[in-house]
Amino acid sequence: MSQTSDEHAATDRTVGDGPYSRLILRNVTIVDGTLAPPQGPVDIVVEGNRIQALYLVNSPMARMQARTRPEAGPDGREIDLTGHWVLPGLFDCHGHIASANKAPSVQYPYDLWLAHGVTSVRDPGCFRNGLDFTRREADRSADNSIAAPRIAPYVGFGEGRDEPFREPDEARAWVASAAERGADGIKFFGYEPVIFKAAIEEANKLGLGTACHHAPITLGGANALTTSRWGLTSIEHWYGIPEAMFSGQRVQNYPVDYNYEDEQQRFYQSGQVWQQAAEPGSAPWNQLIDDLLEAGATLCPTFEVYATCRDVEKARTSAWHSDYTAPQMWDFWRPNPHNHGSVFYDWTTEMEVAWRHNFERWMAFVSDYYHRGGRVVTGTDPGNAYKLWGFGSVEELELFREAGLHPLEVINAATLQSAELLGVGADLGSITPGKIADLVVVGENPLANLKVLYANGRVRLREGGELDRSGGVRYTIKDGIVYDAPQLLARVADQVAEARAKAGQTALEPLG
Repeated sequence: MSQTSDEHAATDRTVGDGPYSRLILRNVTIVDGTLAPPQGPVDIVVEGNRIQALYLVNSPMARMQARTRPEAGPDGREIDLTGHWVLPGLFDCHGHIASANKAPSVQYPYDLWLAHGVTSVRDPGCFRNGLDFTRREADRSADNSIAAPRIAPYVGFGEGRDEPFREPDEARAWVASAAERGADGIKFFGYEPVIFKAAIEEANKLGLGTACHHAPITLGGANALTTSRWGLTSIEHWYGIPEAMFSGQRVQNYPVDYNYEDEQQRFYQSGQVWQQAAEPGSAPWNQLIDDLLEAGATLCPTFEVYATCRDVEKARTSAWHSDYTAPQMWDFWRPNPHNHGSVFYDWTTEMEVAWRHNFERWMAFVSDYYHRGGRVVTGTDPGNAYKLWGFGSVEELELFREAGLHPLEVINAATLQSAELLGVGADLGSITPGKIADLVVVGENPLANLKVLYANGRVRLREGGELDRSGGVRYTIKDGIVYDAPQLLARVADQVAEARAKAGQTALEPLG
C-alpha cells in the first residue's frame, strides 16, 4: 500500500505537564490491574517516568512505624485526589490509526484515546497509513514529542509486494525485511498454509508478534487452532474459532447464493456461525479451550465493533457523535458497498436477533477461556460501524462485563493481560513500583460503573431532581506526563468543529 504523507501526522506536543522529579497522587484508591482488590487511600509516588512507591496512608504498618508521608519537594508536583480512583493505563490491542479519509489528522484519534485513559495501542496491519508512517509516529510517541498513546505497529502481511507469495522462503524474507523496517509484529488474514506457517515461524524466530483475522475465504486451509499450534500470538475477532468446533460439517452452512464480496451478506452470515458450532460446555467446546490453552493463544475479541450488528440504531445515534465525530468519519459510515464495514444497507430485525444469539455463545467462549486461565485482551477496531476511538474502548470494557468477567477481571484484561500480549508486561500494565507511570485517574468508582470512564460523562438525576452530567477521566498519565483529559476532549471538539466548517457544515449531516 502507499504510505501516508507527513501532512497527516500528529502535531508537536503542546499539552501535558511533566515528567516531574517527583509527582505524588494523594489519597487515591487503586485498582492495580493484577486482580488484587482495591486499596486506599494510597499516595502514589512517581519519580520521572517510573512509579517509585505506593504509600498506604492508613495501613497499620505505616502507623506503627510512624512513617512520614512522602513530599513532592520544590521541583515536584502534588495533586490531592481524595475520592478519586486510579487504574493502570488502558490498552487498545486492535486500534487502527485513522487515515486521512476518516479524520482531520492522526491527532484526532490520539486525543480521543488519551481522553479515555488509553495509553497503549496496537495497530494491526498499519493498513490505513502504512508501516513507515506508523513507525515514525510510534517513535515520536515513545520520546513524547507528540501527545499520543504508545504505538505497536503490526504490519499487514505482504505490504509492498505486487505479487503473491509462492514459496515459504519468500515469506520468511519478507518477514525479516518487515522487522528491519521497524515492525513490532505481523497482521495476517490467512494464507496458503505452507506460506502462512513459514511466516509465523520466522516472526517467532525474530521476536515479532503475530495476529490473525482468519478470513472465512482462507479457513479451508487453517482455522484458529491450526495457526495457534503454529505459534500465532493472537486471534482477532472470533473468526476461525467456532469453525474448529464443527461436527458433521467442514464449512459454515452458507446459503447457495452467498457472495463473500457482498459485505452486508457477509456480516449477516457471520452472525450465524456460532450457532453451528459446539454447544457451550460440551466436550468439543472444552477440548478446544484445552487445545488453545496448550498452544498459548490470546483472544482479542473486539466485541465493540460487532455490537453494531445487534443494534444498528444504538450505534448510529450514540450521544458522542454530535460533538466528537469528524465529518470525514461520518461520511465514510454512510451505507456504501465500497467502504469496508459500512454495510448496513437494509439491516433488519432478523439480522439483529441472529447477532444477539451469536453474541451469547461468543461471549460464553471468551469468558470460559479467560476463567480457565487463558489470556484475553481488549481491542476495538475503531473507525468502523459507527464506533469511535476512545469511546469504543470503554464500550469494550462494558461488553467484557456483559460476557461474565468481574469488573476486576475486565480491568486485568485491559491492562496487564494486554501488556503481556505485547511483550511489555515488565514495564506496563499494573500499578507496581518500578514500572512506568501510565495511569488513569477517574473521579468515581469504575468497578461500580464502567460508564464513569466515558470522557463525556453520563447524565444522571440528583436527589433534588436536577439532571447533571458527571464522570469522565480526570487525568491520563503516560510516561510520567500528566494530561488533562477534559482538555484533550475539548481539543477533539475543536478539531471536529473546524473540519465541519471546512466542509460547510455546522452539525452532523443526515445519513439519508
